[in-house]
Amino acid sequence: MTVPIRLWMRHETRPTECRAPIVPAHARQLVADGFAVTVEESLQRVFASTEYAAAGCRVVEPGSWIDAPADTYVIGLKELPGEPAALRHRHVFFGHAYKGQPGSGELLRRFAAGGGTLLDLEYLTDEHGRRITAFGFWAGYVGAALAVLHYRGRLDRPLRPLSKPELDEMLARPSAAAPASLVLGALGRAGRGALAALAVAGIDRPTAWDVEETRVLDLAALLDHEIMVNTVFTGEPVTPFLTASDLDRTRRRLAVICDVTCDVGSACNVLPVYSSTTSWLEPARLLHPGPPRLDIIAIDNLPSLLPREASATFSADLLPQLRTLGEPGPPWRRCEQLFRSAREAAPDDLASVD
Repeated sequence: MTVPIRLWMRHETRPTECRAPIVPAHARQLVADGFAVTVEESLQRVFASTEYAAAGCRVVEPGSWIDAPADTYVIGLKELPGEPAALRHRHVFFGHAYKGQPGSGELLRRFAAGGGTLLDLEYLTDEHGRRITAFGFWAGYVGAALAVLHYRGRLDRPLRPLSKPELDEMLARPSAAAPASLVLGALGRAGRGALAALAVAGIDRPTAWDVEETRVLDLAALLDHEIMVNTVFTGEPVTPFLTASDLDRTRRRLAVICDVTCDVGSACNVLPVYSSTTSWLEPARLLHPGPPRLDIIAIDNLPSLLPREASATFSADLLPQLRTLGEPGPPWRRCEQLFRSAREAAPDDLASVD
């Protein structure tokens, strides 16, 4: 008898992570296809465990993936808990392990110790290097929305998960403030999401820059905007778009930056003007006292603020890829090869990325 492919969706340990990589409707389809789907209980997840049970999934205690059969694919989104020290399963999640991010060396050591595999969703790409599964549109949408609400003095604290109609109602409230707004990476998923949110907010003619405009960036023009939303993702170091010394310029109008990419701590960070992300509790932080005052919003799980919409989009993209795990296609093979190359780096190299 053929052994079914085992998928195990883990509980997210981050308290503000409300999304799911697999929604109940798609879990039902996987079960119908013969997959053995296990889902951990999670009170914070936007979808109730009863929905997964009704879809034919086995529901288990949070954190029990540690004892799952060795051939299990453990599916998640954000960071793993600190234990166990040795990771023996095949893990599918956003590992942030290959660009020198804080903690990346330790994560790779844990996989090396346990013989497990990281299939990093950030690098699940097509033959042209484009991401197959991403939360980008909703990250850009929420990021731009938060920037506008903060600029208008309407950003509630702490943040809480919303539906899109709720967020749109907040954005569309009448306001005299129509700030000059700039989106970097405007042609990508996240850039398109940011432009869509600005349109709901009544900002009809934002500046939209992409590769051509950022190749040789006009710094004065950038600083002449009141809101900037950065959605640019790069896998290699480039000339920063903005540095700390640029913030002292007397002609600066820039008052709010939302860094959707949140590549803080990486050599690939295009906005090395801050050293740590912000949070749902304090979404905006002072970056420069001015005048004018400049605040930064840098939340690294923005789509979790629209968890139902973001999960549904992401899960729809991931579903056909999960169906190929029996005979992994090129996207999964690329993920595994990238992991093998990183894991086989010398120990000194692994230590240096922390």
